Amino acid sequence: MRAQSSFSEIRQQLDAGKISCGQIVDHYLKNIREKNGKLNALLSVYDQEAKEQAHLIDQKIKSGSAGKLAGLVVTIKDVLCYKDHPLQCGSKILDGFQSQFTATAVQRLLDADAIIIGRNNCDEFAMGSSNENSAFSPVVNADGHNRVPGGSSGGSAVAVQADMCAVSLGTDTGGSVRQPASFCGIVGLKPTYSRISRHGLAAYASTFDCIGIFSNNVKDSALVLEVISGEDEYDSTVSQKEVPAYSEHLEAGKRYKIGYLKETIDNEALNSEVKAAFARQIDELRAQGHQVQEISFPLMEYTLPTYYILTTAEASSNLSRYDGVRYGHRTTEAGNLEEMYKKSRSEGFGEEVIKRILLGTAVLSASYHDAYYIKAQKARRMIQNELNELLERFDFIIMPTAPTTAFELGSKTENSMEMYLADLFTVQASVAGVPAISIPMGRDRQGMSIGLQILSKAFEEQKLLAFSNYLLDN
Repeated sequence: MRAQSSFSEIRQQLDAGKISCGQIVDHYLKNIREKNGKLNALLSVYDQEAKEQAHLIDQKIKSGSAGKLAGLVVTIKDVLCYKDHPLQCGSKILDGFQSQFTATAVQRLLDADAIIIGRNNCDEFAMGSSNENSAFSPVVNADGHNRVPGGSSGGSAVAVQADMCAVSLGTDTGGSVRQPASFCGIVGLKPTYSRISRHGLAAYASTFDCIGIFSNNVKDSALVLEVISGEDEYDSTVSQKEVPAYSEHLEAGKRYKIGYLKETIDNEALNSEVKAAFARQIDELRAQGHQVQEISFPLMEYTLPTYYILTTAEASSNLSRYDGVRYGHRTTEAGNLEEMYKKSRSEGFGEEVIKRILLGTAVLSASYHDAYYIKAQKARRMIQNELNELLERFDFIIMPTAPTTAFELGSKTENSMEMYLADLFTVQASVAGVPAISIPMGRDRQGMSIGLQILSKAFEEQKLLAFSNYLLDN
């Protein structure tokens, strides 16, 4: 099989008997052996298990009973539960822990006969924009070995980028699928909040967290989305809305009304090459007959602080369960219970996670709860309402996925504000809970990828995917 084959190509070859699932798994395992030592995208490789799965699925294909994803090789981010497999969330606090159940999204992949080949490295507890916060060393961008892949789902993005799998599941809380997709030159989809069950996803910020999908093309993401979406008895927050057959409706049927935000184009954080690529994209859309209009979003400057106030507050609450008592890391140097709590958490958590827990604890405290947390909740509602009003007027809103291309390893680790600005254009969709996708839009002079981000109304993934597919085909 050729490098970075689409799943439709793979499935055609499987059904024609030209290739077997065993050969597909061998192809990806060969790439993992050759590349993962330098890229550090995978923390665990389930080689023997994947081969056994492939053999069983080959038998199903012969008998005509294979599932919709038979032959699709997938990796999963190290925040998704997979029963009897390690789960560490990129952290030392979960040393030695194995999942006791399987996340709903992962189980639905398995039920459709996908093959899970490994567990991806990520920023600790999905907190980061560069994948340099992992307790297991940084992930490296395959396009430039001194460049970050983006975060927090950098390992998942690089696994697809470097052809170690066909599709990978990541998570997106404030851009952690879309920004790595932009940096790695692939497709990264964040669906509407609640479209996919969060059961079995280790929580960072529960009202923001979304499982997302990395792939080399839109059709593969659409197919996986239709398989893993939908109601789930284990998640009371998941949507009950019917799941469309996304992969069967990827034809863009008309010319669209598209808005782009003045506040992104005029932003001083925007790299000149990214800005030029986005201007060319606007010109191309107009030449194709779409109505493209500049619009203003005055609340843009409040989206990043709103996001960080609320997510750190939620993280402070969610991460209190990692205490060294029941599972994971426990200090060996404690003299009493209180000391055991403090030392276990101090030894187990990394610097960025500790910083966000402390910030979240502060904004939830009696002294600051009203001044920060309550105000941020009100700001979130205002941002959501204003964005939804714009999406009533426009079919899509477009903007660069990230203000820059992939930056050098270590270049922003000393300045938290510079690092947080990497999420400047992605947090808006997360605060509002609407779907967004990043697709490749070009490359800079150093050959690093530039991503285009597209937003649509909540639960309009079908329209979003069709338009994205149209753009990549033109």
